[in-house]
Parts: sequence; C-alpha cells; structure tokens
Amino acid sequence: MRHIISILMENESGALSRVAGLFSARGYNIESLTVAPTEDPTLSRMTLVTRGDEAIIEQITKQLNKLVEVVKLLDLSDGPHIEREIMMIKLKADNGRREEVFRLVDIFRGKVVDVTESTFVVELTGKSAKLDAFIKAANEDSIVEVVRSGPLGIARGSKGLKL
Repeated sequence: MRHIISILMENESGALSRVAGLFSARGYNIESLTVAPTEDPTLSRMTLVTRGDEAIIEQITKQLNKLVEVVKLLDLSDGPHIEREIMMIKLKADNGRREEVFRLVDIFRGKVVDVTESTFVVELTGKSAKLDAFIKAANEDSIVEVVRSGPLGIARGSKGLKL
C-alpha cells in the first residue's frame, strides 16, 4: 500500500542525507521526496511517498523517529488528508494540434505557462490519478517532456505537524 509520510525536521545540512540513507540501508524505496522550509526557518517539512505493508511502514516510522533531526512525523495515509501533485508537461504544438491542446488543458483545468512556435508547457495540479489521465489523454507523439513533483499532503482537521 502507498503511504505519504509527512516529517517535520530540523533544517540543517545532512538531514535529508540521513533520511535517504536510512531507506537505502534497509532496501526500502522512496517513490517521491519533497523538502521545503516551513514558516519557522529552523524547521523543514519533508513529504515522502513509499510503499509497504503495515509492518514495513511501522518499521520505517520507528527508524525515522530515532533520527535526531526528526521533530514530528505523521503518516497521512492513516487518516483523512488532502494530497496534490504538480506536473509540467511540454507538448508539441504543431498547427494542427494547437486547438486540441487548448481543449485538453481546459478539460483538465490546467494552465498553459509557456508557448513557443513549436511547444506548449502546461501546468496541472491535482491528485496523481488526474495527472496520469492527462498524460493518457494527450497524444503520445505530442509529449516532449514530463516533470512531476510527487504528491504533497496535509492532514484534514485539527491533526497536523505544527508544534
């Protein structure tokens, strides 16, 4: 099962390396990883997506909690949460495809963020399934490049990582 783990950690050099090292040393895979500072400049929030059964996820969370830099950890998959992913996709924009691209972007509530003579760059935000559906709907021959953030998540309601 896929798990989104949100980690509040000290914003210091080497912290990310220690988390990644923990995963590689145990043979666990990180599907996506996003790190950014929080409203407190001494703390960063790491959003990590991994897969595993309950025993593996429990082991991962226990090991992460042992790291000195980890202040608080929450497996968002354990409760109601909101998740979003951002994607930028570069599409060929030949004369015959321009209108098709605009229609597709409109249907998926995307945004064209760059236009050249030969390409469009489209920005889409939503659940991973929505982004997958856009890629599937786009003509495979028209896709030049795809860049995705991986899911970000936040717990619904009063549950959260704020200290």
